Amino acid sequence: MSTSSTGGGDIDPAVLKELTRLRDSIDNIDAAIVHMLAERFKATQQVGHLKAEHRLPPADPAREARQIARLRALAEDARLDPAFAEKFLNFIIAEVIRHHERIAEDSAAKTAPAS
Repeated sequence: MSTSSTGGGDIDPAVLKELTRLRDSIDNIDAAIVHMLAERFKATQQVGHLKAEHRLPPADPAREARQIARLRALAEDARLDPAFAEKFLNFIIAEVIRHHERIAEDSAAKTAPAS
């Protein structure tokens, strides 16, 4: 039985089967993450339009701080590195704010009086 990790040799069929099973699971989880992010961004787009309509700022630092604290606690409970969870959420928040700024700019351009 050869268990080459270089990919150049024969792999034990039982190991290959388990590796395939685990990778299939990872692929399914990745697909679920993408779909969940798409749903999240649909909701944040609605928030962006509501904020633009009522001239609210694109960012809400107090809410962001609460969300980061909440996500860090969830990460700890799930035995996920809280620092990683915070970085991930900060990345998402930055993208949401960018979308909200664009929505606000588009909204302002539509409502600006013609010169």
